[in-house]
Amino acid sequence: MTAAPEEVGYRARRVRRLGVPPRTRDVRIVHELDGILDDVHPSELLRTGSELWERWLHHPAFVAPDVLLGLDAGGILPTVAVALASRVPYRLAWKLDLDLPAKHRFTEPHARRTEVFTYGDLAGAKVLIVDDEITTGRTLANLAKLLLGRGVEVTGVACLVEDTDGDARGLLESLGVPVCTLTRL
Repeated sequence: MTAAPEEVGYRARRVRRLGVPPRTRDVRIVHELDGILDDVHPSELLRTGSELWERWLHHPAFVAPDVLLGLDAGGILPTVAVALASRVPYRLAWKLDLDLPAKHRFTEPHARRTEVFTYGDLAGAKVLIVDDEITTGRTLANLAKLLLGRGVEVTGVACLVEDTDGDARGLLESLGVPVCTLTRL
């Protein structure tokens, strides 16, 4: 009789970033969907999105969202993956300042380019924020505060990786925003 294989879970690790300016985070979380270390097969995108969506479905604070809101760069693929798995439509917040109505700005404090924008009116919508990783939670807290102040119900934050070196979970939960992740470092 052979033992069942040990469940590995979603793989991620911290990697030191080189040549970053002061006040910029010097660590990058490298994970399975970012395509940095390995090819990403499309089936892995759907599998990962399904897994994160299932985690959210079974989260004690689960509320069905009307829309997913992902963040520019790292949050795009996880958002698309969860949208495919859940069939919930998505929007993306971008680091592009465009001449469009209903533009709202928030900040990503430790990034080279700190300004991020959402577009369109989400007032009254139930929004699940999706991103690739969360460390300090300040960017997602800034986004959550912006949305809450605009009449949006932020149902939660779903991330692939939670880096527990920061107190992201505590910060977001202090705002009434539950956190759901696939793995913790």
